[in-house]
Order: sequence, then structure tokens, then C-alpha cells
Amino acid sequence: MFNVGDVIIYSVHGLSRIDDICEKTISNVTRKYYVLHPLEQSTLTISVPVDSDKVVMLEMMDQAEAEEILQSFKQPGVKWIENSKQRYSQYHDKIKAGDRMEIAQITNTLLRKELELSLDNKKMHEQDRKILEPIQHLLFQEMAMTLDTTLENISEQVNNMIKA
Repeated sequence: MFNVGDVIIYSVHGLSRIDDICEKTISNVTRKYYVLHPLEQSTLTISVPVDSDKVVMLEMMDQAEAEEILQSFKQPGVKWIENSKQRYSQYHDKIKAGDRMEIAQITNTLLRKELELSLDNKKMHEQDRKILEPIQHLLFQEMAMTLDTTLENISEQVNNMIKA
């Protein structure tokens, strides 16, 4: 169970702070709810049942995991899959599983492919961009918060590792 003040990863909304834990009655059913707001949407308030098994809520990564993930960008990511439908399907399934290291490896692969294409004055396939942008933003944002730095600093470090 999370506590008031905890910053967590909440499904599509990303980094979110738990503002309250309270009981609410909806349709004559009383349950405990987390009341939270996404850090990037401070005016949005979300109520999530504490005992929900349909909602993905993760603890923030710790400093050791953040450092390990950051350093993983020095290595190649996952294998590039030429068939775009297979690539989307396999990457999407791995992302959905929520393993941050696998998400980082997919991010790494997509960033490297984007760099490779840009050197040939080509653009990344739109489907790949739709995968990359949200996972990169959330992963880098979480690492920045954990490592007490900025999103820009994490992006710069990763870009330098990928270009090396």
C-alpha cells in the first residue's frame, strides 16, 4: 500500500503524487481510494480504488536501478525487428509488462534507429514514434526525479551515450 505524499507511476498519467487516502461510496459500495494528481497535470485529480487490480501503479525506481538503467544506454538495446507489425506487437507487449530495464532497452533501440535514420535525412516510422515518445518521456522523467537531476540532463547523457 502506498502512503500520502508518495510519488508513484500511475498508468498513462505517469508520475503522480498521492494527496490523500480516503473512503468513498460509489453505487452503494464503500471502498478506500487513493486521491492523486499527475505531476505534469496539477489541476487533474484522480481517485483510484486501493484494492483495484485493473490499474497499474508502480513504486518509483530506486537510485541503484536508475543508475543501472541509465548506464544501459551505453550498450545496444533490443534486437531491431524489420517487420513493423511484429516490431510494434513485440515491443508493445514488453512495455505493457512494465519491466523498466526492458522498456529502457526498447527506448535505446528506437533512439538509435532514430539517430541512424536522421543521419540519412530520413524520418522514423510514425508507429515507432508513437511507441518511443511516451516511454522515453516517462522513463527519463522517473530517472531524473530519482537521481535528483533534470529531464534535460538525462536526455543529454543518454544522447551522448548513444552517439558514442
